[in-house]
Amino acid sequence: MTAPKFDFSRLSPPERLQLVEELWDSLAPDHIPLTLEQADELDRREALHDADPKRGRPWREVLDEIERRHG
Repeated sequence: MTAPKFDFSRLSPPERLQLVEELWDSLAPDHIPLTLEQADELDRREALHDADPKRGRPWREVLDEIERRHG
């Protein structure tokens, strides 16, 4: 692997995290390859949701619960 053209070590950890976030956000969904197993799992979850849309919980509710337990 060649050395990067930009010296990332000059960035603070928060700056590096911000850069990672911006890079990630710049990708379209079709730029992110899935393994066959990941695609199968997404299909399985979508089928469960289609069968019973009220079964799930909002992600914010789940995240809040996790943060309460581990915060």
